[in-house]
Amino acid sequence: MGNTVNPGFAIGGRAVGAGAPVFVIAEVSANHGGRLDTALDIVRAAADAGADAVKLQTYTPDTMTLDLDTEPFVVGAGSPWAGRRLYELYAEAQTPWEWHEPIASLASDLGLTWLSTPFDATALTFLESLDVPALKIASFELTDLDLVSAAAASGRPLVLSTGMASEDEIDDAVNAARSSDCADLALLRCSSAYPSPPDGLDLRSIPSMADHWDVAVGFSDHTLGSAIAVASVALGAVIVEKHLTLRRADGGPDASFSAEPAEFADLVDSLHRVDRALGGVRFGPSAAEEGSLHFRRSLWFVEHLDEGQVVTASSVRALRPADGLPPSALSGVVGHRVRRSVEPGTPVGWDVVE
Repeated sequence: MGNTVNPGFAIGGRAVGAGAPVFVIAEVSANHGGRLDTALDIVRAAADAGADAVKLQTYTPDTMTLDLDTEPFVVGAGSPWAGRRLYELYAEAQTPWEWHEPIASLASDLGLTWLSTPFDATALTFLESLDVPALKIASFELTDLDLVSAAAASGRPLVLSTGMASEDEIDDAVNAARSSDCADLALLRCSSAYPSPPDGLDLRSIPSMADHWDVAVGFSDHTLGSAIAVASVALGAVIVEKHLTLRRADGGPDASFSAEPAEFADLVDSLHRVDRALGGVRFGPSAAEEGSLHFRRSLWFVEHLDEGQVVTASSVRALRPADGLPPSALSGVVGHRVRRSVEPGTPVGWDVVE
């Protein structure tokens, strides 16, 4: 494939990049609550809401951390998971590997594609065995360049989340992916605070990221509501990822910053509306405006004039609609004679004025 990154590519047959509709990913994450039927219902809700893909996370607690309750392995204050042991948290949040196939199968039946985040080499090998259409590296693993390289070498589209990452760290990850011949690469702007406050998102980085790394850029949304995701698309995001839950009231590690189905559907609708509104660079009337051209101002006679009478500034005015000459023709009309008599309400035209 070479080392050239393609700013536009496809995931599961859906185009991703400039000129394509925004690619919307519904993140299942821990919102399944430990029940496969709930996970499958989330997939159905994603399809009903108009998402393009569902995303899973592939790990076990043993591949994430150690089963210890000492201070480094307990979540500190300021997090929605404060006081939780990391091992316990990951045991609750994991998507059992035996669920991946039925989830992927249902997604396909419903017209969705799927992707997942491998957190280590064993997860990557497992996902490759399922022929996963695309892979995503989480922000916390972005500096694991061996994992980035291995995921890139799979030949699948690769999405890198960049929460917390410095420019040098993103450089290293992008270079690792390119060195492994990854042609279909995207970066996601995001914040690794949960939920993310609007301050500190710095969405204006999105076009800069696209220019600097010459890749498709999207937004992984951990904010409340949909306004920030909509703004990201206005700034050039071509992928939007957001957590989806059936009911926030059900609780769970990710519930507080997840959208419910109706909210997710509204988000998808808003994203596509703003996507269509962005369009391209154009001047002049759009197709929808063609009919409005008739209601521009033009020159009209507002007094009776006999044949041969001189047109004065008081005998014509610029009024709606646009049946007469444009207002800019006024100086070329005043002082000339009319070829025939005219009544008020006659449009001014060169067939009338000498």
